Amino acid sequence: MLKDLAESVPQTRNVVVLSADGLRMGQHGGDTDAADRLAAACSGLQSLAGAVSAELPQAGRMKLVVIEMEGGFFYLMAAGAGAYLAVLADEGVDAGLMGQRMRDLIIRLGEHITSPPRSDGQAR
Repeated sequence: MLKDLAESVPQTRNVVVLSADGLRMGQHGGDTDAADRLAAACSGLQSLAGAVSAELPQAGRMKLVVIEMEGGFFYLMAAGAGAYLAVLADEGVDAGLMGQRMRDLIIRLGEHITSPPRSDGQAR
């Protein structure tokens, strides 16, 4: 399904599913080391987004972070309980199409894209 997302939106480079604590759960595109670095960075970004949302009158869970950089875009979307979907794309990407396809993927994956909290330091 991650491959389907990458192939359905031209200019997509990497697709990563990660846990809230920054562990890569799945990937398409790029190498494993790059996906692990992206997942770790996402953990910090979702934490920062949560801190910013606390400043709103009706604070809630972070839904989407989009960062535009020279050369491309980064998307981080809440996917399930304790899980996130991250995408790195070139600058020519269709932002509206990317957002829609990411939402569609999250709906399709449903409860299978969750990362329950760890107990006793062991991954589940």
